[in-house]
Amino acid sequence: MIVKRALISVSDKTGVVPFAEALVSELGVEILSTGGTARALREKGIAVTDVSSFTGSPEILDGRVKTLHPAVHGGILCRRDHPGDRKLIENGSIRPIDLVVVNLYPFRETVAKPDVTIEDAIENIDIGGPTMIRSAAKNHAWVAVITDPEDYDSILEELRKNGGEISEKSRRRLAVKAFRHTAQYDAAIDTFLSDRLEGEHVFHGYYVDGRVLRYGENPHQTPAYVYRNPASDEPSVVSGKLLHGKEMSYNNYVDANSALAMVKDLADSIAVSVIKHNNPAGIATGETLAEALERAWYGDPLRTTPMGSVIAATRPVNLAAAEFLKGRFVEVMVAPGFEPDALEFLRAKSKDIRLVEIAPLATGTPEPFMAKTIAGGLLVQPVDRHVTATWNVPTAAKFPPTLEPLARFAVIAVKHTRSNAIILAREYRPGYYELVGLGAGQPNRVDSLRALAAPKARANFEMEYDEKRALKVKAGETRDEYVARQFANVVLASDAFFPFDDSAVAAHSWGIRYLVQPGGSIRDDEVIATCDRLGIAMALTGMRHFTH
Repeated sequence: MIVKRALISVSDKTGVVPFAEALVSELGVEILSTGGTARALREKGIAVTDVSSFTGSPEILDGRVKTLHPAVHGGILCRRDHPGDRKLIENGSIRPIDLVVVNLYPFRETVAKPDVTIEDAIENIDIGGPTMIRSAAKNHAWVAVITDPEDYDSILEELRKNGGEISEKSRRRLAVKAFRHTAQYDAAIDTFLSDRLEGEHVFHGYYVDGRVLRYGENPHQTPAYVYRNPASDEPSVVSGKLLHGKEMSYNNYVDANSALAMVKDLADSIAVSVIKHNNPAGIATGETLAEALERAWYGDPLRTTPMGSVIAATRPVNLAAAEFLKGRFVEVMVAPGFEPDALEFLRAKSKDIRLVEIAPLATGTPEPFMAKTIAGGLLVQPVDRHVTATWNVPTAAKFPPTLEPLARFAVIAVKHTRSNAIILAREYRPGYYELVGLGAGQPNRVDSLRALAAPKARANFEMEYDEKRALKVKAGETRDEYVARQFANVVLASDAFFPFDDSAVAAHSWGIRYLVQPGGSIRDDEVIATCDRLGIAMALTGMRHFTH
């Protein structure tokens, strides 16, 4: 299919002048155009035939009707191998159009303005453009359609190489892209008008590049897929590059997303998260990445817990961090880069470990919303991007300002732990923090503390004392004394308020002196009174972080 005639009518004129100029001067293509596009091309000395001259009908209704004409759509839709269509072409009733270059009125940009009126929105609903796009995409066996200025250069290069022809493969690709373009455009119109005219909220999701996964959460859950959000430029596992290892599984994606979300909240620090089944086995900051990884790895006292984990880091992985993983089984490691010697080491360590490189955490725009499917519907909410709303210490015992950074770290950790959640965190040396005990997913909050987080912390302290990894053991200090001193300096963070004072009582029984929780219970005064009686300092953040 040699391109002899092209119709160009674009709202976004980026790159259209040099593209049209090359079509005319290098390939001898006749250009049809309308309105502002025709003027822009003529101003640059490019020969243009007005669509009104081509159709014999002037634009009407202040430009609302320009291209809605049988001459235009007959030219686009005619089948070059159909006898009836060929007859119309041969007798001059139809003049074929081989290339359609159209992008649409800026409806989405218009309705994004806070003061947009319904009249402005309606006038920016393109009619002729989508019609031409769909006609050309439907007849892609004979016609090419370009809706994205990013395609100008590649198509122009193909035309030059192929003597003015656009391949069937390219026409198919462009047709799919065109139908996606109009589908998203119509979805934007539906979303806006449903709200403005009917008061109805409509949600349109759009995801591409679907990849088949081996199975879902369990082997019997097939088929399973992962899709990419083309509108997102936030660093993510889905858009990351798999540098080594097996293909990602469904559970790998879920855990890696959780691991990455956790360290994004610590992007200003050198930090590492270690995730198992969507909960942190460990999280820590460090002076070096190797230090943060080691402290995070030992977040759970059962040393086999991190085996088969998913790890995320805020910094590129260097050799020292990679060497820590020698002899340790890891499913996935996600980081904004891997230094060459670290990548070589990890590849040699295991043929299966998945190494996913993402963009630097400071790049891109965070996605504003998240969605979860439920039977019969969809839940949509803003992504939880916050840590605290206030910092109020209502207890008689005051929260030392020096412990506030540790408290923030603890709140970040508990924010990314499944509810009901309790986190115990420690400053293991000045300015660096780690998780030492975690209780997650319990039906009641106090059990997350007394049955899980506190016993795990005690086991951690005892093991580090026994393994000679203890933090500055005092002369003659016994194991129990060391453990008690560690508990006295941890911060406990809760993802939601204390409905009763039992969590404060349980914390005191373990020697914990510093609590952080959102507040907001009808029994806040009772909890505060209990803290005062027990000498506990408690801060209220005014922000709950349920995670389900």
